[in-house]
Amino acid sequence: MTRGVGRSAAFSAMLGGITAAARAPETSRHLAVAEALAPFLAADDLLAGFPCPCSPDRYVRHLLHENAAEGWAMVAIAWAPGQASPVHGHRTWCAVGIYRGWLEERYFGLESGLPSLAARHPRAVGATSSGPADITLVHQLANVSDGPALSLHVYGVAFDRFGDGVNHVYAAA
Repeated sequence: MTRGVGRSAAFSAMLGGITAAARAPETSRHLAVAEALAPFLAADDLLAGFPCPCSPDRYVRHLLHENAAEGWAMVAIAWAPGQASPVHGHRTWCAVGIYRGWLEERYFGLESGLPSLAARHPRAVGATSSGPADITLVHQLANVSDGPALSLHVYGVAFDRFGDGVNHVYAAA
């Protein structure tokens, strides 16, 4: 199921690539999906027909596509300046690509079960990142720029399971 008024040719092609990549072996699926996202992140019309506004209160997930039969969904996350995800690990595989603006990805170690900042990496348009299902691989995404950002995220669960199936939260934003 795809949301939005219409799909661009780029969006349809991207979905085809993601669908094939999401059938890769579980151990490499996140990498295959990130690779499938990458060529489309610079397509200006990729999200034509998909309004993905920011909220002044928090980042917002916009459902773009769900393949419930194969157990994955794709969302666009709209980030206003200063917004960040909670510090979290993932209960499912995940692939992310930056479509507009840029984000900072922060990685954390777990000292006595508590997250401790280990590294910061800027992620500009076209950058991808991914990870397997592993709650001990802890990170956070943040818009530290002065403009809005939009990232595409593909998770290995159906959209109705995002609440309990995606993030293992260690600390609020």
